[in-house]
Order: sequence, then C-alpha cells, then structure tokens
Amino acid sequence: FPFPYTPYRIQEQFMEALYGALEAGRVGIFESPTGTGKSLSLICGALSWLRDWEEKRRQEEARLLALGAGGKDGLTPQQTRPGSADMAGDPDWVTAFVQKKEERDMVDRLKEEQIRRKKREDHLEKIRHNVQLKYAAKRKRCEEDEAKRLLQLSKEALSQGAGEGVPDQLDHNEEELILAEYESDDEKKVVSGLEEDDDDLEEEHVTKIYYCSRTHSQLSQFVREVQKSPFGKDTRLVSLGSRQNLCVNEEVRRLGALQLINDRCMEMQKNKHERKSDEENEGKKRRVSRTVCPFYSYEQMQFLRDEILVEVKDIEQLVSLGRETKACPYYGSRFAIPAAQLVVLPYQMLLHEPTRNAAGIKLKDQVVVIDEAHNLIDTITCIHSAEVSGSQLCCAHSQLSQYMERYRKRLKAKNLMYIKQILYLLERFVAMLGGNVNQNPGCQAVSQTGTVLKSINDFLFQSQIDNINLFKVQRYCEKSLISRKLFGFVERYGGPASAVKTNKENQKLAGLQNFILTLQQGSDKEGDPPMEAEHDHLRTASPLMQIEGFLSALTNANQDGRVILNRQGTVGQSSLKFLLLNPAVHFAKVVEECRAVIIAGGTMQPVADFREQLLCCAGVDPARVVEFSCGHVIPPENILPIILCSGPSSQQLEFTYQTRDLPQMMDETGRILCNLCNVIPGGVVCFFPSYEYEKQVYGHWEKTGLLSRLAAKKKIFQEPKKANQVEQVLVEYAKCIKRCSQTRGQMTGALLLSVVGGKMSEGINFSDDLGRCVIMVGMPYPNIKSPELQEKMTWLDKTMPRAAGQAPSRVLTENLCMKAVNQSIGRAIRHQKDFASILLLDHRYARPAIFNKLPQWIRERTQVKPAFGSAFAELRK
Repeated sequence: FPFPYTPYRIQEQFMEALYGALEAGRVGIFESPTGTGKSLSLICGALSWLRDWEEKRRQEEARLLALGAGGKDGLTPQQTRPGSADMAGDPDWVTAFVQKKEERDMVDRLKEEQIRRKKREDHLEKIRHNVQLKYAAKRKRCEEDEAKRLLQLSKEALSQGAGEGVPDQLDHNEEELILAEYESDDEKKVVSGLEEDDDDLEEEHVTKIYYCSRTHSQLSQFVREVQKSPFGKDTRLVSLGSRQNLCVNEEVRRLGALQLINDRCMEMQKNKHERKSDEENEGKKRRVSRTVCPFYSYEQMQFLRDEILVEVKDIEQLVSLGRETKACPYYGSRFAIPAAQLVVLPYQMLLHEPTRNAAGIKLKDQVVVIDEAHNLIDTITCIHSAEVSGSQLCCAHSQLSQYMERYRKRLKAKNLMYIKQILYLLERFVAMLGGNVNQNPGCQAVSQTGTVLKSINDFLFQSQIDNINLFKVQRYCEKSLISRKLFGFVERYGGPASAVKTNKENQKLAGLQNFILTLQQGSDKEGDPPMEAEHDHLRTASPLMQIEGFLSALTNANQDGRVILNRQGTVGQSSLKFLLLNPAVHFAKVVEECRAVIIAGGTMQPVADFREQLLCCAGVDPARVVEFSCGHVIPPENILPIILCSGPSSQQLEFTYQTRDLPQMMDETGRILCNLCNVIPGGVVCFFPSYEYEKQVYGHWEKTGLLSRLAAKKKIFQEPKKANQVEQVLVEYAKCIKRCSQTRGQMTGALLLSVVGGKMSEGINFSDDLGRCVIMVGMPYPNIKSPELQEKMTWLDKTMPRAAGQAPSRVLTENLCMKAVNQSIGRAIRHQKDFASILLLDHRYARPAIFNKLPQWIRERTQVKPAFGSAFAELRK
C-alpha cells in the first residue's frame, strides 16, 4: 500500500482487512481508535483497491477486444458441423452463433466505452496543462457580463421614456405566486433535465467510493488528508454538500433556511426552462420575465465540473472557484459525480433516499464507506423522524386559507382540490391535539395533557384521514412547490414585517394588509413560550415546509414507526412527532445495491447493535459481515484505566437514580476529585451523566466549601448549554493550562466539568496536557422514562431474539450507556506519544456484561480497584 510514511503495523492490518472486504463485497464493521491514523488507512486501503480493480478491468477489456479482433471473420468450421445438437435441443452452431453475437455486441460496447473514457481522460489532461483554455473561458464570461449590462441599461432607458405600462389585474411580482396548472404524474410524464447536449449528461458511472461522515468540517479534514496522501495528485474526487453550503447566489443564500434556499433554487431553474418556451410563444401575450440564476449556466458548470475532476478540492475551495468562474458549485459538483472515483458527502445525503436520488447518486455496485459511524442508528432514525407543533399547524392553515381565498378565481380545479385536502389534514391534526384550527393556538388550553403513542394506522383512522391518499398529496406538494408559493404570499402580505415596501405599493397594500392582520391569529404574539423566540424567523417562514416532512413520514409502513401525540399546556405548545423504530428499512437499500459497505469509527463497541438492529433487520446474510478491531498505537504504560469501587472514606460508589442525590455520594465524588487534582498535572475532564446532575453537584460543592478547595489547585470550567459558547470555554480552558505549565505556581491546570453526550463528549480532542485524566461519574444510562425510548424497547423485545438470556431492551439501554462512555473516554489519547489516566467511578463497571463492552485497547489495560488507596498509588506512579 502506498503510504506517506512508514505505516504502523495496525495500519497495515487495517488496510489489508479493508482491501479484503472490498474485494469480496462484504459489509465490514471497522474499529480503529482515534489517533491511529484511521482516515489515512481508509484512503490508502480503499484507493489501492480501486486502482487494482480498474487495472483488472482494463486487462479484461483488452483481452476481450483482442479476442474480438481475432475472431471476427465468422465462425470456425468445426462449429458449423451440422448434426450435433446440444442439451437444449438447438444445434450447437446456432448456440455458437448466438454466443458470438453476444460477444460481438460486448466488444462493440467496450470499444465505445473505451473511446468515451479516452475522450474524458484526454479532456481532463488537456485542462490540467492548458492555461489558454482557462483564459478563453474567463474572457467569454467577461464579454457576456458586459453585454448583459448594456442590454439592461438600454431597457431602463426605454422604459423611462415609455411611462407606466398598462396595469395588469395583478402586478407582475404577484404573478409568480400563482400555482401553475397541476397535472399529476399519472396524467402526464414530465420531461425534465437540461436540454443542451444530453448525451454528455448520461455519462456512465465509473466504479467509485462514496465516503461519508457527519459534519462538513470532518469531510474537509478528510479531503485534506487525501490531498496529502500518495493518491492526492491523480484521484478524481468530488465533495458534495447542501445548497446551504454550496450556493454562491447571495440573494438566495440570504434566505437562510435550507428549505427556502432549495425551493428558491428549483423555482429559478423552472423559470429558466419556462423562459425558453415563452420565447417560442412570442406571439401570445408575453408573460412576465422572472428571475433566473446567473450562476446556472451550462457551459460554466461544465467548466467547473472539469476543474473539480482535475484537482482535489474541498468545499471551501469549490465555493471560491464557483464565485470566480460564475458557475454554480452545487450543480457543478453533481455533474462531476459520474466520472469521479471518490465522492465525499455528508450522511444525510447518502442515507435519505429522496436526497440521494435528487443528487444523482447511483449506488449500484459501488462502495460506501461510512466514517464516524458510532451514531449511525440514531442518525438514520433522526433523518427519518419529523415533528410539527400545534402553532405551526394552525399558522399553516390560516396562511393557506387566505391564499386560497385571494386566488380562488385563478386556481384550476385540481389545485383547489389538493389545497382543500391539505386544509382538511391540518384541521384534523389540530383536532388530534385537542384544539380547533380557527382559534388562537396560544389561548386554547389542552384538557388531557401527557404523551400518547399510536401506530401509524391507528393515527390515520382516529384522525379520520384514512380516506386521503397521502402519497398523492405528498407528490402534489413536491411538484407544485406550494410551500414556496405560500412563503412568497406571506412575505408579501404577512404582516408588519413586510410593510417596508415602496410608498406606491404601500397604498395598494394597506387595505389588504389590515384585513389580513385582523385575520392572523395571535400565534406569533402572545401564546408562545419565550424560548422559541430565536426560531421566530424560521417559523414564520412557511410552516407548511415542516408539515410536508411529517406527511411524508406518515407514508412509512405501519410496523416501522409510531406517531407521538405530545399534549402540553396549550394547543400551540403541543406537537405531533413521527418516530422511526426500524432504521434498517432505510438502510436495506444501501446494503442491497452496493458492492461493499464499510462502517467505520474510533469506538464502535458494542458492535452487536449494528449487527442485529441494522444489518440482520436489513436482511444481510451474517456470513457477509466482517468485523475488524485493532488496538492502539500507544505503549501499554501510556494509559491507566481504573474502575474505582469505593472512595477515600470507603463509601461504595454507585450512582443510581436513587443513590446519586445523597449528600454523602456528592461529598465522596468531591473528595476523589480533590485528591486527584493534587497529583495530576494539566487538564482534568470530568463527565457527569446529565446537565441537571452536574448543576446539582456543583451547587452542593459550593455550599460545603469543597469547590474553593478544588479551585486552589485547578481553575474550574463548566460546559455551557449553548453551542455557540463552547468554543470560547475551550479556548479559555486551554489558555489556563498553558499558563499554569509555564508559571509552575500553586495552580497546576484546569478542571472541566462536562456532560456525557453534550458538546464536549464528541469530536473534541483533549490531547496532551488538555486531558491528562478523564473521569466518568456514574453510568450515563439514557432516560428510561422517555416515551420514545420505552416504545423502542417494547418494539425490540417484540422483534428481536433474546441474546444470552438478556432481553433486547435491556441490552439496548446498556449499549447506549456504554457507547456514550466509550465516546467520552476515548477523547484523551490522541496520538502515539500521548498519555492519560481514565477513571470510571462506579462499582457496576466491573460487571462482566458491562466490562466487556469497553473498547478492547482500554479493556486489556483496565484495573479494578475495590479501595481508593491502591488506585491513588497507581495514579501517583
């Protein structure tokens, strides 16, 4: 395997196992602790396989082509001997003839493919070396811009002379709010796609690797690793992202919410296609000219596509190139997919089928690598779950009825029918929450508060909407872009926010606006809890968009999900939530279509979850699953994991819901920390099971004076609840540790109180002095009272076999707990020379079932200490 430096032995093993899994078309679960160069092993292992695979195919093609060239003159005499017939009863010269024809066709196809590939490779090579081409493209762009500017100026000059045009019954901005005549798919097959140069678009997808991770920063980091790797020069890599990340049209970007950006973009494209047909119907009354995106230019996007394929770029580089070349990076990157060898993309895009199809991602016979996959099951569940609040439902109902009233005369029958269906659905949903859609949701109290779970079918029957075809309504919403039109309508008439228009328009609008203001329910004013204020601009955007997500969730199979009715205080605060119970249904497609799937992460323990809940349920043959787990690169003496069963005053450590609030438990925890902070240099990170418990303990220590004792040795930091403050706390924490290590005074560093599953337990590295000791207080079991978890547990007990005498629900809570622990404690060791101690405070960690769920490299070195004295001695050493 080509590698930028001499690989560790475990990296070699990782790459060998990966190569084997890809070659055999397996589903692999790969665990390689952080700090062992996992990304680099993935890149070098997978791309080596891809290179060899392409080489094999080339040889195979060459062999067939050579054969084809040799044996084209027809059949050899011995095959034409009549009389001999094969098993099927056909004379064998017939079979031979058919075989030959198939071979000939194949040879022709191979030739075509080869020519096409050659053309593409030559084209990219030319771009790589030809500066002239780039300048030509740039010059053409400048000319076009100039021509556009002059045209605009002359239009303005003309219109000033002409005075006011003949007023239409609606002004032209409003024209685009009206729904076009809708015909459903059954009545007409829509032909879409770019008209120009279609053969170029239907490019064949070469065998490729799709690499996905959770966040854009993780993806950018991965792309930088590829750039550094031996494959950086000659790999065709494309980074995909959402329009939010890739759109370069400032006007559209400003909309902020992803759904609005998407809709606006689609609408501009539609305008582009409509404009073409408008120009053909020049004779008829010209429709208003609508905005078309200046970056959506076919030649420029082709130019961008080639630039992407020539050289590896991350998202930031892609966006700046798009700005510079006036080409859309979002579509430019999509055009590059067929020819790319490595496609880097966020989870959601790959795991959500509609998004996958929209992006033009074809998984047939391709390889998928899912990195940072420890949360894969939760991620799939999240992507496919949806929630809508009572105030959103009422708001959407009010907006849509006003829209229907205003444009009733202009809407066609089909449109009216669907709008009425949607209004009916909204009305029934609010009724299910115990409210009336025509009253202010903030003022209607709910009689029976609490949470109820229903199966999808029960929910449809009880809300009396089982006679409506949700699939058709969903398709209508997609095709007619109704939420986008509604947003435009509300933007225009929706209240004081939009009243800042020019004076002339204001007079026209004042009357209607006042009318709508009287209609608009006070949902935005009084009834909302203050915490929702920050979402205000999104909520008023168009609640219909959220609701469409909920409608599509209701089209899942009955046994795979539940609807949660959450009735709180008022109808406005209540909500309907769809919960997906069986993530495997959405993962099955991926596993079936792909040649191989690799699920990789730093800590994948416990692995059983993936095997049972994801792969078995998705119908994967157990023989196809391979597991690989490697140790760490650090020497054994660099890590000291201890399970501590009792504290300095011999108080047994057991942090259950019943015992953890006892003052003596909180005192004992404080004493342990005081002792540790006396001997541990640098940073100590202490994880609590929840924000509430952390606050409680902190308050208790303040009262007993323990906090000031701790603060004498370490400056104390607390994990903030708001995500935007995390960065600042971490910077301060790091600064303090650095200062202490330089001054060598009484203060030896800092203590960070964090929360499991909070902002600090994932993706943040406490390397070197930032984390010399990680402490885990108690066991972070999930909240067993949450109705969602209870439903999931019931579902597992019904559908899964008992494993080793334990109920699947029990295994689930244990696994969730240990996954969280493993994520948190793995943060301390980040590279080969790093060292740290890990302290698990709770005697229950020593139970075999729990102990065995620790990552292998930690488990092998863990000591169980019944008393504090010997543990402290080890730590001191």
